[in-house]
Amino acid sequence: MPKARLTLDPHFTVGPVNRRLFGSFVEHLGRSVYDGIYEPGHASADAEGFRQDVIELVRELGVSAIRYPGGNFVSGFRWEDSVGPRSERPRRLDLAWHSTETNEVGLHEFSSWLEKVGSELMLAVNLGTRGTAEALELLEYSNISSGTTLSEQRIANGATDAFGVRMWCLGNEMDGPWQLGHRSADDYGKLAAQTARAMRQLDPELELVVCGSSSAQMPTFGSWERTVLEHAYDDVDYISCHAYYEEKGGDLGSFLASSVDMDRFIDAVIATADHVKAVRGSDKTINISFDEWNVWYLERYKADDKITGIDNWPIAPRLLEDAYSVADAVVFGSLLISLLKHADRVTSASLAQLVNVIAPIMTEPGGPSWRQTTFFPFAVTSRLARGSVLTPRLESERYDTAQYGTVPLIDAVATHDEESGETSVFLVNRSQDAPATVTIDVSALGAALLVSAQTLSDDDVTATNTLDDRERVGLADNDTVVVAGGEVTVTLPPVSWTAIALAGAAGGGGAGAAVVALA
Repeated sequence: MPKARLTLDPHFTVGPVNRRLFGSFVEHLGRSVYDGIYEPGHASADAEGFRQDVIELVRELGVSAIRYPGGNFVSGFRWEDSVGPRSERPRRLDLAWHSTETNEVGLHEFSSWLEKVGSELMLAVNLGTRGTAEALELLEYSNISSGTTLSEQRIANGATDAFGVRMWCLGNEMDGPWQLGHRSADDYGKLAAQTARAMRQLDPELELVVCGSSSAQMPTFGSWERTVLEHAYDDVDYISCHAYYEEKGGDLGSFLASSVDMDRFIDAVIATADHVKAVRGSDKTINISFDEWNVWYLERYKADDKITGIDNWPIAPRLLEDAYSVADAVVFGSLLISLLKHADRVTSASLAQLVNVIAPIMTEPGGPSWRQTTFFPFAVTSRLARGSVLTPRLESERYDTAQYGTVPLIDAVATHDEESGETSVFLVNRSQDAPATVTIDVSALGAALLVSAQTLSDDDVTATNTLDDRERVGLADNDTVVVAGGEVTVTLPPVSWTAIALAGAAGGGGAGAAVVALA
């Protein structure tokens, strides 16, 4: 049986857990909005047409902030289309996803939905087919209380209070040739800096995100970040990262190690940003908004799902509705571990996406909603990760992969909340055929009580939750945990994700927590 050892010490931390790490992303794409969060004819729909069963699942997921309305969609979006009386809103062609956008759900409706789920709005502006003037107009409409034509228009449209949006994305994936208005790094950097400066003239306290590379595999990766930041460094707070992973060619071993690539991606972007900082002699640090990340079977989409035809522009077509397996959820949990490991610099992240489209939540029109396998690692990590991320000190056996070289068999991270005494440990076993024993040294934390231990695994790593079998995969209590002599030991099944919650002897386990094991 493979073995690993994790040492936890509250004196050595990466950084605080920012709640924005548990953000998500809703794009006007496929059935994300229509038949996803919004379905007026559904039995659970509220007075505004929003599915209350979905609202409950989003609350359970623990999403902190939601990026909107795109994504590729935003580069052709006219924000004015999404406000005012619904009967007067235009229907537009969405070139990004070859669909028709009805604008039935717009800025006001989405802001109302965010209040229902308890999430913060993160707005993206169109720097593809539009520019600085339109970004300023949207900012004025959204954030000025009253007294101007645009703020009074918002009030007339039903929102007396300003939306107060703090975080703004300056376009989307502008390095990608698929993007409407795609530009070179030099041209985009100039436009982003100009727009950022203009927006800060209206509100200096905004938090602004400049576009980084769409992936680490882009031919301009690295040079794109450097050039864009040479223009915009003084004017923005974040640079974005986007990354998607999928199992290719049956190489499960490499797929399970996807977070190794995410780690390298983050480290490279940090190095580039800090290089620009050093060259400029700046005392300002640029952080990362990892505002698109997930498992996405992009090759399937390229092969099967794309909509074509000059007269074929469907409304809310079924697009990118990946059914996630146990193996997908384990990789997903490992990606969350990577984000936490970089909590000092990755201070915002958005799971792409939230409902139906490569999402943890699925719905059927007129029917039920359900949790995909990826729902569970996100919901538990969002609930348990508090305080500070502890510096990972992990000793693990290793294995060889075709894509990423030799990697640790075990992936792990822990958080500790000094005030409550609560510690949470998140672990992944990448072994495909053997359980692993992990010993966690918690002696530096003082006495520890086990609050809970849950594992996601299955004898069939391809098992999924579907409309016909919505609870096939879920979390199970891990009864192998032993706490004794300043150590916690746990056995991790093959291809599994596990979360362990510990309470300090004087700290308690939080409201309603029960000690389920103590040795």
